[in-house]
Parts: sequence; structure tokens; C-alpha cells
Amino acid sequence: MERTIVGFRQDESGDWVADLDCHHGQHVRHRPPLWPRPWIESAAGRAEHVGTVLDCPPCDRAELPDGLVVVRTAGPFDESTLPDALRRNHRVAKGTWGRLRVLDGWAHFTMQTEPLSARDLYAGDLQPIPPGVLHAVSIVSGSIAVDFLVAPPTTGD
Repeated sequence: MERTIVGFRQDESGDWVADLDCHHGQHVRHRPPLWPRPWIESAAGRAEHVGTVLDCPPCDRAELPDGLVVVRTAGPFDESTLPDALRRNHRVAKGTWGRLRVLDGWAHFTMQTEPLSARDLYAGDLQPIPPGVLHAVSIVSGSIAVDFLVAPPTTGD
């Protein structure tokens, strides 16, 4: 899925990494003819590409980025207390990841990706939910909770 570039940094080898609004990073290299990106080699070129989009395969696979922290937990919910808003398609806010936790029993989860992702989750299972992706959950039995994760605050050091 496409994500917006919010900045650039260099890795330990000096290669450029695009920081994406989903909190993933993606190497951006100038290696023609497959990756013709001469703009990555100048500060002006990188600045011009902040705000453009790149495909993010880790988001397609719902891979939770490293280093996020839980800021809030919703639930626990069971079949009778699960809010209607979670039963129908809804999204996690921009810049925030969800993590569905099945506490006991089992639940059914769908995510509107290409192709559609649908899976049954059982006690102890975790399901990351990328920002902005439509998804829904139903509890067959037992209970769930949802953690909301964001990047930790930066310090002014």
C-alpha cells in the first residue's frame, strides 16, 4: 500500500532510508536501470520528495514497525460489549497502529487489503492493524482487547 514520505535519514552504511508516515523505513537507492533515483543523492532532491508516496510492502503484510509504544488500550470486550463501530469496517487513525489481542476464545478479523485479508484468531493471537486500513472484527466466543501504538515522543536532547 502507498505511504507518504515524511523525511530521510542515512543508515549505518550511509545508504538513504525514506521514513514513511506508517513508521516504516524504506531504502531508496539510485541504481539504474532498475531504480533510477538520482534525486536521492542531493539534499534538494530529497526535500522535493518529502510528501510523495512509496509502496510499503511491510504495511501490505501488516508488519508492526519496531519501537512503537502503547498509548491506549480499548477493552476488554466480549460478544455482548463489542461496540458496533468495531464490528463494521473502520480505520485506525493516521500515524497510529492497532494491535488486536485475543484474550480468550476466538474472533474473526477482516482487513480490506489487496487481496482481502480474513483470518480467525484464537486465544493468545495478535493481529497488527496498519494506519488508515479498513478492518472489522467479530467475536465468536471469549474476549479481545485493542492496543493503540504510536512512535515514542522525541526528546530535545
